[in-house]
Amino acid sequence: PGWLLLDIMKAYPVMYEESQNTVLQQECIRYNRLLKVMKESLVDVCKALKGFVVMSSELDAVSTSLFNNQVPELWESKGKAYLSLKPLAIWQQDLLERCKFIQDWVDNGLPAVFWISGFFFPQAFLTGTLQNFARKNQVGIDTCSLDFRNQTVQHTDITDKPEDGVIIWGLFLEGCRWDSEANSLIESRPKELFTPYVPVWLCPVHHRSPPDPAKTLMCPCYKVLTRKGVLATTGHSTNFVVTFEVPTDVPPEHWIKRGVALFLALAY
Repeated sequence: PGWLLLDIMKAYPVMYEESQNTVLQQECIRYNRLLKVMKESLVDVCKALKGFVVMSSELDAVSTSLFNNQVPELWESKGKAYLSLKPLAIWQQDLLERCKFIQDWVDNGLPAVFWISGFFFPQAFLTGTLQNFARKNQVGIDTCSLDFRNQTVQHTDITDKPEDGVIIWGLFLEGCRWDSEANSLIESRPKELFTPYVPVWLCPVHHRSPPDPAKTLMCPCYKVLTRKGVLATTGHSTNFVVTFEVPTDVPPEHWIKRGVALFLALAY
């Protein structure tokens, strides 16, 4: 299983003008490692159950996790699986969708809209977006920042790529919902814990002026619902992704008290 990296590198070489090629290569390496560990461990568990090889404690833990509908710890430790709270059946479906996202990118080139939840390491993708803009305009990357422009249509209706930046989708809101007509956060409906967020155009801007703090919620975005992570060797958190700027008609403190946050994936 997985992608042949030589083919990927030939079709999407490391280029000064296109940093996302490097992001794609890195994503393929990460998914390949996970898929390899999954295949090897599943084949070994089948052999161990038939008595062809010794049932080690490692393989026993894998088979127990499979029986309990949990993602085996071996896949998370050795396969460096992405952060997820989903049970195994839903996790496996999610993995297939992630692989399809990467395969569509490989087959058809840069997509018009990116499924942000499909990345192993979304921070690299965001940095690549800024880097493309900085190199194109010959400015320092530290003088550029992302402008968050919410779209009024669904991601399936977007067919054209923006000239600068990227459009992403796949986010979820907790504690409130988004109203496209009012262009603001509004109260959630009764018994509605999570709501889908609209596609967002991440548009890099040089020397961007800060948004109005009275009408903008600085909303944290996490990969999963736990809202905690550890600092990785890359200098990034294993869970926190980026702070989104979300327009609001009421003071941002109102939503801060409600614990509003954005997430890339839910637990179901």
